[in-house]
Amino acid sequence: MRADSPKGTSKAVVLSAILHLGIVGFLALAVVPCSFYEQLFETLHLPADWNPITCTKPVSLQGEIIEAELVGITGAPPPKHTQAKPIPNTVPPPPSVPPPPSEETPKIKTLPPPPEHPDTVDQEKVAAEGLQKAEDAKKEQEEKQRQRAAELDAQAAKHKEEQQKKIDELFAKMDAADKSTKVAQSKVKQAQQQMEDLKNAQENGVENVPYAKEKQTGANGPDAGLRAQYLAAIQNTLKQNWVGPDNMPANQQCLLHIVQLPGGQVVSAKVDSTCPFDDAGRKSVEDAAMRANQLPFKGFESVFSRNVDMYFKP
Repeated sequence: MRADSPKGTSKAVVLSAILHLGIVGFLALAVVPCSFYEQLFETLHLPADWNPITCTKPVSLQGEIIEAELVGITGAPPPKHTQAKPIPNTVPPPPSVPPPPSEETPKIKTLPPPPEHPDTVDQEKVAAEGLQKAEDAKKEQEEKQRQRAAELDAQAAKHKEEQQKKIDELFAKMDAADKSTKVAQSKVKQAQQQMEDLKNAQENGVENVPYAKEKQTGANGPDAGLRAQYLAAIQNTLKQNWVGPDNMPANQQCLLHIVQLPGGQVVSAKVDSTCPFDDAGRKSVEDAAMRANQLPFKGFESVFSRNVDMYFKP
């Protein structure tokens, strides 16, 4: 059967009409208030539960109804409008204040999202750089500590050296003072001995000959000859210039070799290896001869000898 036949056309028209009537009826039902349906069901004595459209009931509160009367400004009648007299404007207008500068909203920088798959090589590189920096910082700190310790050691050594220098200077001054005292005492002793020798020489009738308690030879033996007197004079001259240590033995003697020039000037003085004195005692005997410098000569020209060997007894 063809669609454009008269029977098919009439059927389509009928269906279209039914559809339009249904739409119109639905719109009519939507426009009608809900109270109409309630009255309709009540008139037909149908159950209210069958009504698909129900009205919303107003909210009711329990309790008594309270009557209220408005008082005050709300309840009073509005005041009459009176025209106010204009007041002259004698106050100068306030100075215009410029509007505050608008605060600019700081721009928020959005960071790019992290990569979905982070590169493990970059992470290992960053971790290695962090470890290297920590190691470098540790080495730098250790180097600073070593430098500080070296500076402290240098300061301590310098302070110790300064203290030792002061101590050495103090001992040097003490030694110089002691030496000066000994030299002064020796000079006083020498002067006293010279005075006594001059007095005794005048009494002995021999001019410019140092006094000896007994005439003796270089071996401390009795001898009345001029040679014995000459050696005794040299012995007394050495004693006058001798400054020896306190522990010198009193009953021992030391063989001394003296080299002199004509006139009595001492060239050298050396103790023999058989000398029983210690090093300090030997040096004191040699220093006595060198300190005397000029040995007796006048009156002993006939017995003068360039090399003189004699025993020195403290």
